[in-house]
Amino acid sequence: MSDPDDIRGWQRLSPGVTTSGRLEDRDIARLAGLGVAHVINLALDDHPDALADEGAKLAAHGIFYTHIPVPFDAPEEAHYQAFVKAFEGGAAPAHVHCIANWRVSAFFYRYHLERGMAEPEARALMERQWSPATHDHPSAPKWAALITKRT
Repeated sequence: MSDPDDIRGWQRLSPGVTTSGRLEDRDIARLAGLGVAHVINLALDDHPDALADEGAKLAAHGIFYTHIPVPFDAPEEAHYQAFVKAFEGGAAPAHVHCIANWRVSAFFYRYHLERGMAEPEARALMERQWSPATHDHPSAPKWAALITKRT
């Protein structure tokens, strides 16, 4: 099965890692068809574009689910650390998503840097979705600060 490029913000980071924005009901079977074993959702359940009962729908297809609700206007270090723990401790292949793939791409930017990826390569992956350093969204500066933080 080929990558479903019609999912909002779809991006393949590696053979075992895909990311996207919001999921729809029809996407669950497609993720299962790709062999995804673990989905990490960084979006809030009450967002108008959130998929209702996502965890149960994924479980029905044998996909493990981790929900880490990250408020877009208030990302914190604890959210990033929970993402790292879930990603590194979860099954692969993994799919990580939010609503627009902005939270996810920012977290992966920092994750990639911390694991030795060259900054231009990490930035290019993130900027396929957005750049907190240059975007005019009111929360962009909070994201820029979070992803440049080093532990």
